[in-house]
Amino acid sequence: MKALLPLSLALLLAACGEGEPLTPPDARLPDGSRYRGELVDGLLQGQGRLDYNNGTWFEGQFKDGQPEGRGEWHGPNGLVYIGEFKAGLFHGQGRLAYGNGTQYEGGFAHNQFDGEGTLRQGDVTYRGQFRNDKYHGSGSLEWADGSNYQGLFRAGQPEGEGVRTDDAGNRFSGRFKAGQLQGQGAYQGEDGSHYIGEFKDSVFDGKGRFTSADGDVWSGTFKQGNLAGQGEFIGADGSHYQGHFRHWRYQGEGKLALADGSHYQGHFKDGLYSGEGSLTLADGTRETGVWQDGTRIRDEQGKALPNPLEIGLLAQGQLLEQALAAVPASTPAVELYSISLAGDGRQSVFMREADYVSKLLAERFRAHGQVTLVNHREHMGDRPLATRESLSRAVEAIAKRSGPEDLVFIYLTSHGSPTHELALEQPGLQLGHLPAQELAGLLTPLKDRYKVLVISACYSGGFIPPLKDDKTLIMTAARSDRVSFGCSEENDFTYFGRALFADAFSETDDLERAFGIARDKVAEREQADDFEASEPQLWAPKAVTARWRALREHQAEQALTAQGGTSADKTARSH
Repeated sequence: MKALLPLSLALLLAACGEGEPLTPPDARLPDGSRYRGELVDGLLQGQGRLDYNNGTWFEGQFKDGQPEGRGEWHGPNGLVYIGEFKAGLFHGQGRLAYGNGTQYEGGFAHNQFDGEGTLRQGDVTYRGQFRNDKYHGSGSLEWADGSNYQGLFRAGQPEGEGVRTDDAGNRFSGRFKAGQLQGQGAYQGEDGSHYIGEFKDSVFDGKGRFTSADGDVWSGTFKQGNLAGQGEFIGADGSHYQGHFRHWRYQGEGKLALADGSHYQGHFKDGLYSGEGSLTLADGTRETGVWQDGTRIRDEQGKALPNPLEIGLLAQGQLLEQALAAVPASTPAVELYSISLAGDGRQSVFMREADYVSKLLAERFRAHGQVTLVNHREHMGDRPLATRESLSRAVEAIAKRSGPEDLVFIYLTSHGSPTHELALEQPGLQLGHLPAQELAGLLTPLKDRYKVLVISACYSGGFIPPLKDDKTLIMTAARSDRVSFGCSEENDFTYFGRALFADAFSETDDLERAFGIARDKVAEREQADDFEASEPQLWAPKAVTARWRALREHQAEQALTAQGGTSADKTARSH
């Protein structure tokens, strides 16, 4: 028997291979093999058993000296075949088991897999048609990780129309050649994205159209998985671009219409206005000239324009002073003060999140005084920067304006590092990052204040040891050795920011319960996205949770008093 694959079923052998019978043989063959059974004219005929000198044996039907019909064969290395024979070969329907656990059941022809059958080999299962020991015809190939291919095969490889699903649930359909999708086909992403167009070696290549899960559409010419050359983008937000691309980004000449009604025509680089171009704003104002990194640096006459970064630097001192001067002094009542910081200005998600938290604390939790510090490439001249020094001054200002009975809510959102530093990045400037130990020292002016400190960043659990004390409740988006998710330009929230502020605080005012809801929601989303769990962390001193409850009860009493409520009303409302 030809060794089909580097493929014993010890259990099968134990059940069926009881050894050579002790009865004398009815015949001996020239090679020493021993036969027990019927003989007709010196030939093996009918039911019998043949034992070879090497331990191999066959039991079943013989015809003219050869196995023919149903029988059972035990070969070397634990090979076992039970099924039909013809002229001494496996032929017809049968089952073949190898010593390493590989099994085949189905059709045979001349000792080879042929016709319909099922082959289980290691973590791979094939069901379908065979020819000459190879997958050939219609079939399905499945792997233990859930990936599979269904369609046509030729000489052991996917060849022809088929559908391939990878271990992440992404589907590729079309015509395969030598195992790869070639030519016209379709892709359906596990996240809801899809592509229709040309492929080369299972990668987008040629004319095609890709639609993201969010509804953004790219169409044009793809090369090795990237949109390159002339193409078009239609955004789910209503934006529309026509022109050249490189690595999915606007590159070269093009026209861009934005959702706010403005439109730009000219040169792009890495997705930004760069080179000669003209921007027409929604109100009809037109800005023509030379652009660099999205900013106009020369007007239409070629005259150099003031650098927004330099103008912003001139304005920063005044912007911070105004923000700190607007913080009111404490009243006899229990008040809430807040500081929100968006650390990395290269991505808009942090600014959006910090602004949402500031608004929520003002409207829902009636913050008495607030400071918001923001790094963002487009707001150098109108928002106070998020730097170590500006944060230090904001802390000092709130320490002076607040009272010991008050509570301070501090929210920090940015990228984080494995060495537990919060990223402070402003395009065009070189800022120092904020290490956990330095943040602890920076918060010293508030050591006598009750504080809620929330940090949404990778590895943010590493901030808890140097910062925790009896007056500081700390929530972090991740363990000290885990990353968190959602830090992308187009997002309004990080995973943790959305789960805590948009979801959990809409259900409860209780800090510990809100954290528990947020932690569970983050875990569900990470599991759905097949991400490693970030495992948000909590340090919750009883004194701080009690102060928070006292703040909320006092605010409820104030609201009832303003509406003319009674003490009974207050009691009912507090419950």
